[in-house]
Amino acid sequence: MEFNICSIDDTTKLGIKIGKLLNPGDIVCLTGDLGTGKTHITKGIALGLDIHENITSPTFTIVNEYEEGRLKLYHFDVYRVNDPDEIYAIGFDDYIFSDGVSIIEWANYIEEILPKDFLHINIEKDFNNGDNYRKITLTSYGERYDYIKELEI
Repeated sequence: MEFNICSIDDTTKLGIKIGKLLNPGDIVCLTGDLGTGKTHITKGIALGLDIHENITSPTFTIVNEYEEGRLKLYHFDVYRVNDPDEIYAIGFDDYIFSDGVSIIEWANYIEEILPKDFLHINIEKDFNNGDNYRKITLTSYGERYDYIKELEI
């Protein structure tokens, strides 16, 4: 599925709709260049999970945990991970195979250790339409995420 978004608010709204559809144990992998909106869509997903805490990118801590919503949220940023052993050391498997939702920013950096089933969200700047425009592509890997086809904006 592909969405053309023209503002941060629209990115957040799309995230909210995705978050409302997510189930226990879901894994969302985010990719895209710096500044494309990975954290903004994560903020929307958190709102869709009824999490109203301030969502920040865990760039230096690798993972932030949010437990107040409909489901727990584990928000990873693996941009600075140099070796998969680093992420295993924090209990990566315990997070992603739990009943919470895991969101992994820069997931392409750890492709070799991702499970085979996940929802991939790629965000690209659409320079043809202006600085705020984004093309957001959702791809489900595994039948588990086929429900995402119900998403409408």
